[in-house]
Amino acid sequence: MNNSYRPRRDATFVRTSRPSKPFNNAHSSGSSSRSSGHTGPRDSGTRTRSTSDRRHSDGGSFSRGGGHSRDGQSSARPGARRVFTHQRPQRSSGGGRGGRVQKTFDVSQFINRNPAPVTETEVFVPKHSFTEFGLDKKLAFTITSSGLINPTPIQDEIIPHILDGKDVIGLANTGTGKTAAFLIPLIDKTLREYSRQTLILTPTRELAIQIEVELNKISKGFKLYSTTCVGGTNIRPQIYGLKRKNHFIIGTPGRVMDLIDRGALRPAGITTVVLDEADRMLDMGFIHDMRKILSGIRQDRETLFFSATMSEDIKKLVNDFLNDPVVVSVKKQDITASILQDVLHYGHSNKFETLTTLLGNPEMKRVLIFGAMKHSVEKLSQQLVAHGITADSIHGNKSHPQRQRSLKKFKDGNARVLVATDVAARGIHVDNVTHVINYDLPATYEDYIHRIGRTGRGKEKGKAITFVQS
Repeated sequence: MNNSYRPRRDATFVRTSRPSKPFNNAHSSGSSSRSSGHTGPRDSGTRTRSTSDRRHSDGGSFSRGGGHSRDGQSSARPGARRVFTHQRPQRSSGGGRGGRVQKTFDVSQFINRNPAPVTETEVFVPKHSFTEFGLDKKLAFTITSSGLINPTPIQDEIIPHILDGKDVIGLANTGTGKTAAFLIPLIDKTLREYSRQTLILTPTRELAIQIEVELNKISKGFKLYSTTCVGGTNIRPQIYGLKRKNHFIIGTPGRVMDLIDRGALRPAGITTVVLDEADRMLDMGFIHDMRKILSGIRQDRETLFFSATMSEDIKKLVNDFLNDPVVVSVKKQDITASILQDVLHYGHSNKFETLTTLLGNPEMKRVLIFGAMKHSVEKLSQQLVAHGITADSIHGNKSHPQRQRSLKKFKDGNARVLVATDVAARGIHVDNVTHVINYDLPATYEDYIHRIGRTGRGKEKGKAITFVQS
């Protein structure tokens, strides 16, 4: 880091919360934000209600807990999520009952100028190969032909339990191979029992599309049918797709609830439910939709539950809807320690100029910038383009095709900068991101960790910079 963005030591961040809430247990449990259309989450749009479209949503945001959300990310009830602002400790004068005390934590949490060296991890030796799980021979051949030779730790541990028909809890981060960990045994079971139907719930449209792509890749040639039910495009093709036999239905909770309410999706026929990234779905306020969906599905179903964390709300969900589950925990090593983290101070009127000066550094070859609001993310992207910087944006006000084009542009190197909101960026994986910039402060410390984890993957050291007003 050069001296142009050396932090001031007296800076502080402020989080708004109930004093009784512990620092590490913040989550959103009472808010919902959604969007609608193909391959996009209902979770990042405005919820409106009309006679023609009972829950159509596209672009805005809605929070069941009574608060507005940022691009589908719930603002939550007081104390549910930690909100970081750069100001002195003070008592909130509005919005909360009786005035909430704003607690501070040291800005040094955003500073790590001496990242740990990236070390070689111990080589994992699986107990099984894909030919030893007892899978359908043609399926095993398809898997190995696609380049999956040895199972990852989560696959090696959890596939046998799913094949045995047990409910499972898989504690694993993204990038551990968990999608294939549940798809492979479920495809095998469907080939043996063609009447099976699996519902896969995900927090975002991007993750749903990634699962759809993986499903099509692994099940190629098996005449298995699926429909993806998410926001961002017309709901009618999804309704039409559900009229045929579907072995797999992939969707976000809000759109799935829409389709159930319309009578287009009948949960009574579902034999297996997969809750992928359940902690994120709860963070985004989908707890009520998740409970309602699960309540309508037959009691003898199989339930597969995947999450990076186990909060109290998640434990309650598990206790209510899973039957004697097997727990498999495979957590990746924390990579944030190996990411160079610093803060960059800017003046009241020169934030954009500070950013463009920073982007002038030739080391910034592929940069992911996080903003707080959809409209501000779009505006920043346009400002960067006007300034001669190749940039694009991804947020909840864009349709799925628009978001996919923006993402492809960034992945292909035709845009050096991608400006994104937290929710829109979830489920997106782009290699070789050299820098992450928190242009707007994250809503929670967990969001901060999730943001900076997009850089510094593998053997590469990542760099993350957080903007702080002087």
